[in-house]
Amino acid sequence: MTAGVGLSEMPTEALKRLLRHLHRGELVCPLTAERIAVVGFQYKHAELMDTFRGLSTEAARAVLVCVLAERIHNQGVNE
Repeated sequence: MTAGVGLSEMPTEALKRLLRHLHRGELVCPLTAERIAVVGFQYKHAELMDTFRGLSTEAARAVLVCVLAERIHNQGVNE
């Protein structure tokens, strides 16, 4: 799976919450099912682990920032 593909199904607010956890150091890479569950994303652990496999915490944050920026841009274009 390519980084970011598994995030397309996640609501924007969930992505923002995930980014906050990474930014605060409450979630670090490499991700594990336990780390994901602790911050409340156990329902998406397989997708998140596939999406962020092999990425550092900094790279995972960058992926989330890019996905969120694209969504915000597309919302502005579609309005």
